[in-house]
Amino acid sequence: MTSVPQFELLTRECERMASLTLDDLVLPVLSMPGWTVEKLIRHVNFVHRMAVAALETPASDGMAKVVGSVAKPERGLQVLDDYRESVAHMLAAYRAVDPAQEVATWAGIDSADYWIRRQLHEVTVHRFDAQDAVHERGGPEPESADPAGAADAIVEWAEQFLTRFPVEKVPAVAGRTVHVHTDDGTDAELFLDFTGDEVAVSRLHRKGDVALRGSAQNLMLTLWRRRPLDGLDIVGDRAVAQALYDGIRI
Repeated sequence: MTSVPQFELLTRECERMASLTLDDLVLPVLSMPGWTVEKLIRHVNFVHRMAVAALETPASDGMAKVVGSVAKPERGLQVLDDYRESVAHMLAAYRAVDPAQEVATWAGIDSADYWIRRQLHEVTVHRFDAQDAVHERGGPEPESADPAGAADAIVEWAEQFLTRFPVEKVPAVAGRTVHVHTDDGTDAELFLDFTGDEVAVSRLHRKGDVALRGSAQNLMLTLWRRRPLDGLDIVGDRAVAQALYDGIRI
């Protein structure tokens, strides 16, 4: 995906998060024990502010300087208004920026469109967290994610996060391989190789010890541990799939 459709999806997902109500704030977040929706909104607000700070901080200063410059959102009933204000500021900043501008990121110096992508997938997953909490109370089911956006979230999870995860921390998958493939026409396909000292990710059609198949949304939510592994079509060594699910906590 390019930064333009990602920006449009980011705007939509932020609107969905901002549509939560004051009554929702006290609800527990099922996927994050000890968290309420109020704390979740503060967290996402902080991440949005961090994305803006990345534009305002010299890229060479790194993420420690970016994070240190961000004010933590205050607790309380004003969190929704604070969130909406931060969203408006972030969207305005990224609407105006040159996507190729060099900025600090968690992966080193990269272009500004890194943060558009990161914010999109951050708010999408956490929007499901919030709407899952509302649904658990008796409200509607969470709104569906855009399939192409969800497919890209899978790729980001693998290429930007999984590759930085030490293989020795998941010994049960060391020496094994996993094939991930969407089955909803989005054509996201990844080969996860745990046979070396570091996780290698490639966008290849290769048979692994186990294959994980499902819609882009279900794969995204499962890899981010928001849905159970049983919701996917698992072909091959299920123990490897379970070890991946249990061991990779990003």
